[in-house]
Amino acid sequence: MKLFYGLLLMDFLFKVLQCQQAKPTAQERTFFPSDAFYGFAQFDLAPPHNEIDPNLCSANAGNYGGANAPCNAFARYMLSGLLEVRPFGRGQFRRVMIFGQPNFLFGKNVPQNLYTWSFDAIGIEHSWGGAIYLGKGFEFRVTQHFLFDRLGARSKYLGPADLGTNGPWGRYNAIGVRKTFGTRRW
Repeated sequence: MKLFYGLLLMDFLFKVLQCQQAKPTAQERTFFPSDAFYGFAQFDLAPPHNEIDPNLCSANAGNYGGANAPCNAFARYMLSGLLEVRPFGRGQFRRVMIFGQPNFLFGKNVPQNLYTWSFDAIGIEHSWGGAIYLGKGFEFRVTQHFLFDRLGARSKYLGPADLGTNGPWGRYNAIGVRKTFGTRRW
């Protein structure tokens, strides 16, 4: 019986090893090849006394109402992500990419006065852009960063500590070069 299970295991391992060998690839499609989409999603939790500050309320917001201050847009949670789309599989345009990167902030905190685990929506900070792969891990990138979009009850004036809708950096465009290196083991 042990011999039978041993042979069965050997047969299974040989089949798995055959599956791991690279198969010859057919010519990629011109539009939306099999690897056209790449991205990630990330969830962050900021512990008490270390909240994410999207710069919507001044740091002394507690002076305008303490724990009941109307400007309580200091985040406990952040949900962020990145989506890259490489729509061309062949030709000169296969190196072209467009991307979007949103960050969603949630929480209800006032530094030094109110620390909660509330999941109230604060807003969205997002950017998008395009890139061209130059070779050897280098990309030429153009990025548009938008103003912070407030959500729910935070979409109105939040009292004297309210800093407006500019968010941490305001609205801007950037031109840059990115170098990627290494490969992941998984």
